[in-house]
Amino acid sequence: MADKIYVFASFKPADGKESEVESVLRGMCAPTRNEPGNEIYDLHVKTAGSDDGPSFHLFERYSDEAALDAHRETEHYKNYRAAIMDLLGAPIHVVVMEGVNVAG
Repeated sequence: MADKIYVFASFKPADGKESEVESVLRGMCAPTRNEPGNEIYDLHVKTAGSDDGPSFHLFERYSDEAALDAHRETEHYKNYRAAIMDLLGAPIHVVVMEGVNVAG
């Protein structure tokens, strides 16, 4: 059985673009959760203790690497990537991981 793939992606909005970044990311939730290989797609915002404003973070889990690859080929993924780049104050930080000792 192939290992599950975890993705942690962080987004720092440009000044004044926080609501637009949140809107674009919220728009990804339903279609991604409906993908056959997606198991978790949760959006979080860091606000407490943020001296530099909010940042948004996606925690994702896919059944395997093929499911992540399929996600990146969807129309909603391509549209989100095109829309979000001009709204960010820093590059997207993405970490792709395999579980080592994961509950559930």
